Amino acid sequence: MTTLLALDTATEACSVALLHNGKVTSHYEVIPRMHAQKLLPMIKQLLADSGVALNALDAIAFGRGPGAFTGVRIAIGVVQGLAFALERPVLPVSNLAALAQGALREQGVQQVAAAIDARMDEVYWGCYQATAGEMRLVGREAVLPPEQVALPLESTGAWFGAGTGWGYAERLAVKVAASDAQALPSAVDVLALAGFAWARGEAVTAEQAQPVYLRDNVATPKKQ
Repeated sequence: MTTLLALDTATEACSVALLHNGKVTSHYEVIPRMHAQKLLPMIKQLLADSGVALNALDAIAFGRGPGAFTGVRIAIGVVQGLAFALERPVLPVSNLAALAQGALREQGVQQVAAAIDARMDEVYWGCYQATAGEMRLVGREAVLPPEQVALPLESTGAWFGAGTGWGYAERLAVKVAASDAQALPSAVDVLALAGFAWARGEAVTAEQAQPVYLRDNVATPKKQ
């Protein structure tokens, strides 16, 4: 049986989750600016409670962003440290995808417009549709002013909005059937998405555990 550890620190939430013997256990706290102090103790406690040794892990999954720059770096630093020491592969997971997966898990919704407050009057944005229990990206993820977001072309049916970016609901250029502006990504959903990626053989080496900030993509003017 596969044993996977997942962790996420990309937003105000700090969470860890473990898949072992087909069972998922997790710990989740909303602790802004405390991630660096709390993450490793949370991992150690989760493993101890489950009776799982670090070297029993097959791979380590993590929220690779987009999210708070510092939070994403904390996750990657811990993941790379563990993965190098254990000689294990890693599974990077989008935090927008994790938000969408959480909405599927909690609300049963099949189409999710995920939005994380990116500060600077922008949101991180991605649209996802469920396929066999996995939220998959439709189009691309982006960082945009609220007035410039859009649902996929030719999309039909109801959409659900998830994430702190929906705090800008009055300014967002799309309308959804319902939304949860309090939703934050959870390692439980990072773990679920990592499970699909693991089954497809998409694990990468620790060196390839890189952040995705999205703002990197807009740092230079677009070519005409």
